[in-house]
Amino acid sequence: MLQSLASNSCVRLIQSHKSTWYFVSLLLGYLLYLIFGAVVFSSVELPYEDLLRQDLRAVKKHFLQENECISEERLERFLQRALEASNYGVSILNNASANWNWDFTSALFFASTVLSTTGYGHTAPLSDGGKAFCIIYSMIGIPFTLLFLTAVVQRIMVFTRRPIVYIHTRWGLSKPLVAIVHATLLALLAVSCFFLIPAAIFSSLEENWNFLESFYFCFISLSTIGLGDYVPGEAANQKFRELYKMGITVYLILGLIVMLVVLETFCELQQLKQLRKMFYLKKEKPQDRMAILEEDHLSFTTVSDSGTLSEEKTLGFVGVPTLASPNDDPMIQ
Repeated sequence: MLQSLASNSCVRLIQSHKSTWYFVSLLLGYLLYLIFGAVVFSSVELPYEDLLRQDLRAVKKHFLQENECISEERLERFLQRALEASNYGVSILNNASANWNWDFTSALFFASTVLSTTGYGHTAPLSDGGKAFCIIYSMIGIPFTLLFLTAVVQRIMVFTRRPIVYIHTRWGLSKPLVAIVHATLLALLAVSCFFLIPAAIFSSLEENWNFLESFYFCFISLSTIGLGDYVPGEAANQKFRELYKMGITVYLILGLIVMLVVLETFCELQQLKQLRKMFYLKKEKPQDRMAILEEDHLSFTTVSDSGTLSEEKTLGFVGVPTLASPNDDPMIQ
């Protein structure tokens, strides 16, 4: 008997806090996914890092053996200075000295990566004034960009919903099914126009990029990860570099808008809405709020009525007569 009562109480406790348990499972799943990614990246990339370190040590040793007049300390200072400049997008190589990082098209490309929070990191402000302006510019520009993208996506979604309504009313098909097919086709179209085709174009324009590296750049850019290991238009012999940078800036803005439209389309699916509700806190409905208010009002009325009845009982127990005038008092008479 006690075991059945305990099991029933546990079941009621779990059901009453179902969203909390779902959220805890979601948190644990996310932490496990982070650990899984760390294990995979470490096991895959660590051997390549070790090989690269060994290769650099061998090259450095060979250079010092061929140039005995240069000490290791002087070489270290020179390499450190060169790497610091490279972190700001300035290269010491002769074939890269012709490319400027802060001409108008490069600055426009940098501004677009800052406002879209992509941030490749290959170019950064050098001066204190540039860093201060970047902070102020980003504080105003990033919310402005979010407002602009939200307004654009909202207007595009008005048109993307029309095929669902048309097919549902014309042929009587299930609206959730039509929405799933519509979202899948829209995602395939976006992948083709903003990932596959641009990857083929980048692999032909960039000499050292293959198709996988170009597709990797497209995904890293349009998902606003922006690692910065691949940045187009930075080759020394790049033809029409200014026009190329302008085209990449337009591609990033349009691609980001399309990605948001696809995500919004999937978020509107009924199945995903139900999935999200599993992890949300339940909102207090207006009916429940009115019921609580009515219950409070009834309890207050009951208390008031009971107080009135107790007063009447007290008056009845004392039995004080009500006199119309002083002449009615027998003592006075």
